[in-house]
Amino acid sequence: MYATAVNAHTILHVSSRELVQTLRDTILRIHGYEVESTLSLSQALEMVQQKNYDLVLIDVEGPDRIGQAEILCDAIRKAVPDQLVAYVCNHRISSESDCPDEIIRAEFNPELLVQSVKQIIADH
Repeated sequence: MYATAVNAHTILHVSSRELVQTLRDTILRIHGYEVESTLSLSQALEMVQQKNYDLVLIDVEGPDRIGQAEILCDAIRKAVPDQLVAYVCNHRISSESDCPDEIIRAEFNPELLVQSVKQIIADH
């Protein structure tokens, strides 16, 4: 159903909304990424501790989500110091955070999301 490469990059997608989670997961899979996802911040931390991911993609849209994402990002850094982390958000929210390695400003732009993920992984 989805294109998969032999050495596909793995992404953990931590979403704040189920509809967006399904949409982003599908878009990334179509472009050859192996994607695991969760709506739970605590489950995301457990997943990072159990498996190596090329990228942890955290959705920071929604009430109190920036603070929650910062806590998760800090916990990931303590558990797996070399883990690559990026936030997906709109421009207003992105200027309020300095924890992730990258910030993707592509809330509803699938092409920009895929291009940004590809670039982040290539650069690191």
